[in-house]
This record gives sequence, structure tokens and C-alpha cells, in this order.
Amino acid sequence: MSSRLLSRLGLRWFPLLCMALLIVGLPVGCSILQHKERELVFRIEPGTASWYSGLPKAVQEFELKPASFKAGQNIHAWWYPAASKNAPAILYLHGVRWNLTGQLFRIEQLHALGFSVLAIDYRGFGKSHGDLPSETTVYEDARIAWERFQVLQPDPQKRLIYGHSLGGAVAIDLAAELGQQSPVPVRGLVIESTFTSLADVATAVANTSLPVRWLLSQKFDSIDKIADIRMPLLVVHGLDDRYVPPRFSQQLFAAAQEPKRLLLVPGASHNNSMSLAGRMYRQALDQLMQSKVQTQAITHSTSRDGDS
Repeated sequence: MSSRLLSRLGLRWFPLLCMALLIVGLPVGCSILQHKERELVFRIEPGTASWYSGLPKAVQEFELKPASFKAGQNIHAWWYPAASKNAPAILYLHGVRWNLTGQLFRIEQLHALGFSVLAIDYRGFGKSHGDLPSETTVYEDARIAWERFQVLQPDPQKRLIYGHSLGGAVAIDLAAELGQQSPVPVRGLVIESTFTSLADVATAVANTSLPVRWLLSQKFDSIDKIADIRMPLLVVHGLDDRYVPPRFSQQLFAAAQEPKRLLLVPGASHNNSMSLAGRMYRQALDQLMQSKVQTQAITHSTSRDGDS
């Protein structure tokens, strides 16, 4: 594994931290390890992304401040309404490292496909203020965003949840909970470039014999939740993803209930499956909305392109 890959996923030094846990002692070591683990998992970049050139005029910015938040905490959100008032809407949950300014290119692609988009930064990212994020807090933030999402798009049949990378794990957790309701209050789930569990990713990239699964406090264990998704599912992954192996999406797809569809995109990296898939992506979303989703993996030919 390359050092770039390990560094990108924030787990390059995790085996050494595990050794430090044993040396420092369990009580103190656990506290230090868990804090460092969260830093490495989320790897928050301050400020705006270098490729960000400003918000489209139609985007509305606002803050979510539920009563349960501590003083000074908030969730910063963007609402990008579609041209049509009757358009379906997507709750967009991003992955690690980049805040919303680094996500705009993908949000704009979804908007160009005819969707309204509600996107949030988890507490600790961008203009969302709070402590260092954890698995628990990002799940909480997704649920708070969901409450506002229901107001912005009151029709359950026009709601989609979308998660990219680690945001896919957040989206699966939210969808699994909503799947227990009757009727299910969301039309479908889209997960892109995501994984089965954080432990699986850590084991794959760190190439270690240490018991990483037992030591991780941040689980993001999507493979144990995916069968509870009682809604149409679209799983997308670039076959040239150097950061999260496509086999993880294939495993999630295999464990999920029908109706489901797997869209594998040759030449696509961790970030550009949507742009490279083009028409195929649009068709997959249309089929998701119509619940006419095929269960076979779908691959199409396209030219190679770099990360967006």
C-alpha cells in the first residue's frame, strides 16, 4: 500500500498508536487513542477548499440549533432548490476531510439532474461549530438534518438520502432507522464510494496483524445494518478507487434486500463516479425513484478522468 493511500484514509499511524496504548496503560491509553483515532478518521481540513469559487445564488444558507446542542454548537446547512417546485429532494451527507465547500461540485451535479439538495456540515466541519466529531455525533447531526429535510420536502415519495464515502455509513445508519417505520418515510438510498466497516478499511490499508477491529472505537459498521434498509437502494463505486476498494460496495450490495442496484464505473476514482457515469447515473436514479431497480451489477465503458 502506498503512503499516500494510508495518509488519505487517516490510518497510516494507527498500528503504532495501538502499541502506544499497550505501553501507556489501558485507561489513559484508551482515552488518548480514541481522541487520536477520531482526528485521523475525520482529518478535517480548515477553511475553504482550494477549488471552491463561491455559492450559486440560488443556494440558501442557514443554521440548525436544536435545544439539545451545547452553547455555541450548530449545524451549517445549504438548501439548493431545484427549478421545479415538485422536484424530488436529496439529503446529502458528505465524507471525511472536506467541508461543504469541497462538496459543491457533486452537489451541483445532483442539482443539474433535477434534484433539490439539502447538504450539511457535521459539527466540527466548516461553519458547523462543535467538538471533534465522533461516530455518535455525525449520526446525531444526520437525524437533525432529516427533521428539517422533511419540512423542505414534505412528500416521502420524493425524498432520497445520499451518502459519499464515510457519509455512506452515516446514510446507512439513518436509513436503517427510518426503515423500521411504517410506512417508510423516504423513497430510497444512494451510497457512493463507501465501505463495509471502518475496521475493514483500516485492516486493508494498514496491512497489519494487530487486532484493529477490537481496538477501534469508531465502528461505522454498515455491513451489519444494510439488511435493515427497507427501501430501494443504489450502490455506486468507481472501479479505479484507490482509497476504498470497490469490493466493499459489492459486499454491501450482496447483503442488502431487494430492490437494489449496483453501478460500477470503470475508470472512476473515489470522487468522480457521478461525472464519469453520466447518463447511466441519471438512469439509475430514475429507476430508483420508480422502484424498478435491477439486481445485477452494471458496468459501462467510459474514458478515464482524474479526481474532481
